Amino acid sequence: MMNYLKSSTMNKRLSNVVFSRCRRSISSSAISIKSSSSASATAMPKKEDLEFGTTFSPHMLTISYSNNEWSAPEIVPYGPLSISPAASCLNYGTTCFEGMKAYKSLSGGDDGENDNDDSIRLFRPDCNMERLSSSMERLSLPGHDFDKDELIKCIMKLIDIDRDWIPEGEGYSLYLRPNVIAMSKNLGLANPESLLLYVVTSPVGPYYKSGFKPVRLLCETEHVRAAIGGTGGFKVGGNYAPTMLPAKEAAMKGYNQVLWLLDGHITEVGAMNIFFVFDLGDGKREIVTPPLTRGDILPGVTRRSIIELAQGWDDCVMSERNVTMDEVEAAVKEGRIMEAFGAGTAAVVAPIECINYKGEDLEIPATGSITQKVWDSLIGIQYGKTEHPWSVKVDV
Repeated sequence: MMNYLKSSTMNKRLSNVVFSRCRRSISSSAISIKSSSSASATAMPKKEDLEFGTTFSPHMLTISYSNNEWSAPEIVPYGPLSISPAASCLNYGTTCFEGMKAYKSLSGGDDGENDNDDSIRLFRPDCNMERLSSSMERLSLPGHDFDKDELIKCIMKLIDIDRDWIPEGEGYSLYLRPNVIAMSKNLGLANPESLLLYVVTSPVGPYYKSGFKPVRLLCETEHVRAAIGGTGGFKVGGNYAPTMLPAKEAAMKGYNQVLWLLDGHITEVGAMNIFFVFDLGDGKREIVTPPLTRGDILPGVTRRSIIELAQGWDDCVMSERNVTMDEVEAAVKEGRIMEAFGAGTAAVVAPIECINYKGEDLEIPATGSITQKVWDSLIGIQYGKTEHPWSVKVDV
């Protein structure tokens, strides 16, 4: 009898431990869906009229965190949030986010196997979840060790409910914005204890509606986007607001984006990573992007993908190394810069035709063969025209 009681007590303890762990984790199986007739009746605008990030699909995903537990996920009609004026996110910028896209497969793959494929696909969602977790940890947000696969499943359910809001065609997609905001009500600077993780989605069209449109950059020598040891390597809200004034000033001077420098070293362009193509002679080319080692550059998913793809190309060398603006200036004047482009989720790639440095416009050949190859390779994978493990079908 004593052995039975010991065994029974131990089983109860183990049961409590397992239950506690399950409650602390995000669970897609516990998701609830709350819709409304008005949300269901809402129609997506004509895809030709879509502007980036201004139209939202009828539903959103919300998951709360408090008392060391994640709540059951909910899919609810898109709408305002209820938040305390004393919330940590409003007072101290304790927010981080991700940018992802869902794509409707395009038929007509190179081998014909994808004809009549009406599946929806995500591009490397595991990378976004890893980065979101890393950003949360950098901000000392609890729950950063969430179950990444389970959150992806929750996002897939949201996508499936609003699947009619994914516009069809190359360049069209459903933009996904996962956000984590600290909800703790405390005007003191303290580690947050409660969070809200929510995901909103927005149907978007091609970043360049009439094809590639090369951009003109202005080197920023007065302000910096991020400092060594700061948060530049994480996707946190506080990184972005301070960039708006320099971007506005660059636009007033006729430039599309800011090229961010740190002690003369190139870091990022606008909110994108940057790549240069150098002519090495004898028909060889070097694709160069600044390294992540200093911690001031965001580890972009598109950046990572380009590097991994280019490492397998025979006609070029892929390098992650420091690049100074003085080096680029000299290479442009010597004719050794063949092309340059920004890379990110929104635009995929953005060819660069001009960089203003120290008051001088440095002209760069626009939309070269490498830029086009990068675009074709990524678009092929994202839309399922090229079978690749990075393209993940939405399966609910």
